Amino acid sequence: MAEPRAANVWPVLALMFNALVWGVSWWPFRELQARGLHPLWSTALIYLLSLACLLAVRPGALRSFAGQPLLWLLLAASGLTNVGFNWAVTVGDVVRVVLLFYLMPAWTVLLAWPLLGEKPTAGALARLALALAGVFIVLQPGAGGWPMPQEAADWLALLGGFCFALTNILLRKLQHAPAEARIAAMFGGGALMAIAAGLLGVAQGIVTAPPSPSLGWAVFALTLGLGFLCGNIALQYGAARLSAHTTALVMLSEVIFASASSVALGAAELTSRTWVGGALILAAAAWSAWPERQARAEVVIGAK
Repeated sequence: MAEPRAANVWPVLALMFNALVWGVSWWPFRELQARGLHPLWSTALIYLLSLACLLAVRPGALRSFAGQPLLWLLLAASGLTNVGFNWAVTVGDVVRVVLLFYLMPAWTVLLAWPLLGEKPTAGALARLALALAGVFIVLQPGAGGWPMPQEAADWLALLGGFCFALTNILLRKLQHAPAEARIAAMFGGGALMAIAAGLLGVAQGIVTAPPSPSLGWAVFALTLGLGFLCGNIALQYGAARLSAHTTALVMLSEVIFASASSVALGAAELTSRTWVGGALILAAAAWSAWPERQARAEVVIGAK
């Protein structure tokens, strides 16, 4: 028997809350950077807080790492997802970054074959072509030339989307591992990869060292961390009660939240190329999330 529609309202609202948190996260990251805290250090603080809360509730969450080597790969992939996305939305055009990040379903098609043994179907290849066409248009320089990433934010967004696809595939492979171990890997990865990237960036002179403790940025960072923690709890609640297809479709609302907020506050520019390319990328993402006749979920949504 199908669930009553009313029963799906709260899970959908929970997913939309998570999408809202991520969609407007560019603003607090930029505010923290204006206060001297680089987005890598902000990311590290957010996930250290989240990991501490998890271990307070589930102190044995890290024990499974000894018997699940793939958890370490999940830790790295999830952490690099956050490094790429959070850094990119802080320094780049927000709409462009989010659209390039949502090339993720195309990466999933390419990664699912070697890692899950799922050969791409004709529909999957068509979605891949649609998404790549959208990226081609978004990256096309206004003066002509090859459609290559133009700045660091483009590369970071593409890295984040690729690692997000890898994260989702690893969550599929680790579906029998304890849930708290998977969450610990993702929280731990968010902290460790951000710290590692931050230290490397400081050594290379491209990342500023963490500032001295200050009430101004500390309270702001703590509030942002609590927001992300609540968003992740909302994601776990909603995703556990809805199909993977529905979850993926609802999560696309992140693009709407990011676009509306960034355009309103002058952090993005909507060119005709962005409109057309973005429509193709989102169409490919929505198509990926749409239920197929054969129950074969090619995209699984996980926390960033």
